[in-house]
This record gives sequence, C-alpha cells and structure tokens, in this order.
Amino acid sequence: MQKSFSSMTDGCLPNILKLDAHFKAHNFPRIFTQHGHTQEELTPPFNNQLVKRWGPSGSIAKESKDWELMPEIAKAAEGCSIIGKNTYDAFINTNLADVLKEEGTERLVVCGVMTDCCVDTTARSAFNRGFETWLVKDACGTATKKQHEAGLVGFGYAFGEVMKTSEALELLQ
Repeated sequence: MQKSFSSMTDGCLPNILKLDAHFKAHNFPRIFTQHGHTQEELTPPFNNQLVKRWGPSGSIAKESKDWELMPEIAKAAEGCSIIGKNTYDAFINTNLADVLKEEGTERLVVCGVMTDCCVDTTARSAFNRGFETWLVKDACGTATKKQHEAGLVGFGYAFGEVMKTSEALELLQ
C-alpha cells in the first residue's frame, strides 16, 4: 500500500502484515502492486480513464511521495515482485498473469486498499482468469465503511470467498 492511502489502513494494516508473515514463513508467493501514473498520462489529452475520472491532481504520480510504499509494506515487499499498475485492475497493462502462471498459482488471497476499487477489481479479474480467489475483509480498507461493505458484498455474491484474516490463516494451514 502506498502513502497516498495511509489514512485507509488503520484497521487493515496489522492483518495484511499477519498474512504476509504467514505467506513468507510458508514460502508462498507474495506479490505486491504499486499504482502510479507517468507524467505523460497526467498531461492532456488524458488517455488513462482513471486520470480522466480523477484529474491529474487526484491521481498518483510515479516517483511522488504519495506513490511510495508505506514503510511497513516496503519492508514486507523486500525481495518480492512489485507489479506497477496504472488502473484499478492489476492484470491490465501488467505482467501479473504471467508471474502467477510462472509460480504455478491456483489461488489468490487478495488484500489491500481500496476494497471497492483496486482490491475488488483485481480480485474479480483473477476469478475471471480462472483463479480461485479469496478476499480478506479485515485486511482491506477504503474511504468509508459503506464503500468497504459494498465491495465485499458484490465480490462475495458471485466471484469468491470473503473471509477474515483468522479464517484465511486457518484454511492455509
């Protein structure tokens, strides 16, 4: 997670770190994403839909302070794949699908921010690409409780399991 989203991480960051520690201890693949836009994308005419939607001032510029990973996440991500992305879906315009295939991944455990944007969109995309997908509700955060719950309900209805960190850790034993 990036500094831009730090206000959304109070409740979820400890659980993300628990999941990360478990995956690291069991030598499971760990992949992080980092959202950002190039100066070209932030300059009119805007070809990126997120920049069109939020404007350049509401978008995260690559190499800016907001683009940097939070210190706890930067430490956790050392030695891991970090997939740079410029849209909510971490599969679009990236090599994420190739990285997962190379690892032999069959299931994704998805967490982070924002529940109802990047997390939900990436998790749905994983499902649509044939991955069993879990969304860990107390390891996700967003701007409001209403948005968080809406993202979880929509995902859980049709795309995959929604569970707590404790439940995911138990199932991963």
